[in-house]
Amino acid sequence: MWFSMVAGLVIVFDQLSKALVLAYMPLYRSIVIIPGFFNLTHVRNPGGAFGFMAQNESPLRHWFFLIAATFALAMILYFYHQTPKTKRFFGLSLALIFGGAIGNLIDRLRFGEVVDFLDVYVGYYHWPTFNIADSAVTVGVLIFLLHILLRKMPI
Repeated sequence: MWFSMVAGLVIVFDQLSKALVLAYMPLYRSIVIIPGFFNLTHVRNPGGAFGFMAQNESPLRHWFFLIAATFALAMILYFYHQTPKTKRFFGLSLALIFGGAIGNLIDRLRFGEVVDFLDVYVGYYHWPTFNIADSAVTVGVLIFLLHILLRKMPI
């Protein structure tokens, strides 16, 4: 139940935020929120994380990401069903990753690319623009890695 709720909330917030960006921000428009640190910037990412394969114009790129996402989602569900109910923190990590992956998969199916808009930077040093789904995946992976590194998380 928690898995579905967490993953569902990630998907809803991700898709809602992207719908607002699509409705109110033209492509490449940037709105300064915190000068020198954070903007809302509407961009599209045809590649994977950090723009992986974004410059590759092959039609196989689209299928590669769809197949990879489907495989990853299946693996997450497998791991979740193998996870003891006492490892709620680990289950949370899987739910965050799952919800984020679904959020970006929806974009790939609808647009063939992912809508990104969170632009964090310091001076001229920019982190690649991302979205709520990417944030959920990142937090989920960090929790997942902490769980593996510590191996005996009580929660």
